[in-house]
Amino acid sequence: MVSEPLETIIEVTIPADFAGVRLDQALARLLPDWSRSRLQTWIREKRISVDGAAAIPKQKVWSGEKVEVRPSGHPAEAMHAPEPISLDIVYEDDSLIVINKPAGLVVHPGSGNWQGTMLNALLHHAAKLNTVPRAGIVHRLDKDTSGLLVVAKTLEAQTHLVRQLQKHTVNRDYLALVLGSVSTGGSVDAPVGRHPVERTKMAVTPGGKPARTFYQVLEKLQGCTLLGCSLETGRTHQIRVHMHSIGHPLLGDPVYGGKSGRNIQDATRLTGFCRQALHAYRLELTHPQHGARMAWHAPLPDDMKNLLLALGHQNSSSAAFSIWT
Repeated sequence: MVSEPLETIIEVTIPADFAGVRLDQALARLLPDWSRSRLQTWIREKRISVDGAAAIPKQKVWSGEKVEVRPSGHPAEAMHAPEPISLDIVYEDDSLIVINKPAGLVVHPGSGNWQGTMLNALLHHAAKLNTVPRAGIVHRLDKDTSGLLVVAKTLEAQTHLVRQLQKHTVNRDYLALVLGSVSTGGSVDAPVGRHPVERTKMAVTPGGKPARTFYQVLEKLQGCTLLGCSLETGRTHQIRVHMHSIGHPLLGDPVYGGKSGRNIQDATRLTGFCRQALHAYRLELTHPQHGARMAWHAPLPDDMKNLLLALGHQNSSSAAFSIWT
């Protein structure tokens, strides 16, 4: 006899600084995987309880209440199946997992990618992540961007990390190979939002969310420039959109890229490079449990390393390339 799968239950304790806030507002902040409107629907459907009693619309919370949420509906919001997918774990303790994500791995299930994602791999690696929204994922990398991601192993750690991201105290540094010659470093401070016509793309648009990217020139190569980029905000496709907006799209970017020169075409053909040239090489944050600042580095993946060499890279011994190996 095959038993039915157990219903997913998310347990949340209301923090003291949420006193006097409406329940739906508090949950929207504590459980960013679900919208406030969906949480309101679940309250009406009696799928949310507070201290064992069914929640009511417009209910306020005061501190310390035990809230249980029973998700339903869209497959992306239900319990995902664990899958035995290998993860390159750089660091792990009781609160965090830091992962060096390879290019080609989707972070979170979505349209067309309901299986084979990093979330599925995380649930196989640590079953208790099923009790944390999004299996503890607090930020993402695009499918074809490689590098470092942090995952929270507890709801408390996830809340702490989300707040750090909101306060811009998580440092995320990238290596980006862009088309053309960039003369000097600088920053792009331009709002990023959904493209007004091509809805699958993002764009610099007046109605977008504030976004700022800092960049510095690391090396001039054949027909392109290697940049070090740092995020103040973390909008969808932010580096790709910002670099495109200043006339220097990422090499290999299938969405925001421009036409590349002969040297770059030859290099990508010879090395087999077939993605946007973007790697998240450094991550720094405050540990949510003991409060120490911690930092991790991820070396360049082989495909990007080979591409740089093919384009004339000569600087692997310099401080800027400490992550070369």
